[in-house]
Amino acid sequence: QLQLVESGGGLVQPGGSLRLSCAASGFTLEFYAIGWFRQAPGKGREGVSCISRSGGSTNFADSVKGRFTISRDNARNTVYLQMNSLKPEDTAIYYCAAARSFASCHLVREYPYWGQGTQVTVSS
Repeated sequence: QLQLVESGGGLVQPGGSLRLSCAASGFTLEFYAIGWFRQAPGKGREGVSCISRSGGSTNFADSVKGRFTISRDNARNTVYLQMNSLKPEDTAIYYCAAARSFASCHLVREYPYWGQGTQVTVSS
């Protein structure tokens, strides 16, 4: 059974850092582009970052550029989202998702496979 599991969320103060992990089971992650999305209360799901199958191409939302990085370790079947200089507006449930293609990787509709999400709360 194809499954994605996010971890690493939590409560952090503004300016702090968190690293989210997206681990895959039941399939080989290296054959998929991976996206990170987030959804704040009362808002729609938005793309945060995505990475190509090889890791050679990445994409970031303007709101996180310069603060977040994305990486993958295909040997560990895991993708990471490093989040630095966190702001209260980064508070949301963060989801990872897998798609066959990196094209239009910021679009929710491109992803058939989703994890259950991990809560990130940025507050003093």
